[in-house]
Amino acid sequence: MDILLVAGLWLDGSAWDDVVPELTALGHRPVPLTLPGQGDGAASATLDDQLAAVLAAVDAADGKTVVVGHSAAASLAWLAADARPEKVAKAVLIGGFPAPDGRAYAPFFPCRDGVMPFPGWDPFEGPDAADLDQETRDRLAAAALPVPEAVATGVVRLTDERRFDVPVVLVCPEFTPDQAKEWIAAGESPELARAARVEYVDIDSGHWPMTTRPRELARVLAEAATD
Repeated sequence: MDILLVAGLWLDGSAWDDVVPELTALGHRPVPLTLPGQGDGAASATLDDQLAAVLAAVDAADGKTVVVGHSAAASLAWLAADARPEKVAKAVLIGGFPAPDGRAYAPFFPCRDGVMPFPGWDPFEGPDAADLDQETRDRLAAAALPVPEAVATGVVRLTDERRFDVPVVLVCPEFTPDQAKEWIAAGESPELARAARVEYVDIDSGHWPMTTRPRELARVLAEAATD
């Protein structure tokens, strides 16, 4: 099955370089996606542009596809499920929760000159980055791509309630499944609270398991696609 891989903020398709061969060896067709504005120099890209790129990949798949969204891109994966509920076999969300209708996509850090640059590692100290050594931090920071402001502040629009019937796998890296369940029960993720089927998978990593646990993450994704 095609597994569409959408990385989070500041990352392009190369974020999945260590996961792709593992998924291929497990018999799947990984499709790492580089989004408009994330590496092509299109600082004017919008959230709609990025969603259009995801949907184009969904539509190009032979049959249904698994859409994987990492971090903020969990919202893009969920937007794909909303726009193509008949074509998305499963939404796999890694370390992120989908924004509800009417909320901004990812206004987490200051924007300047039309983009939201990588803020450095200080905001991620603790469980997020605990498994990143200095060499890996330096490499990721050097490769980080500024996010277009119109992406970060774009408003999420969800229209088709059939999205709630799309199975969800929530991969829990820097938090546990029990924590995720508590947050959802407390109303912090109204979208997942209404999802008909949510499976929780624990993975012992920080926020970027495609970098620190690529083989383990590939097995999780392959199992999600096979189920």
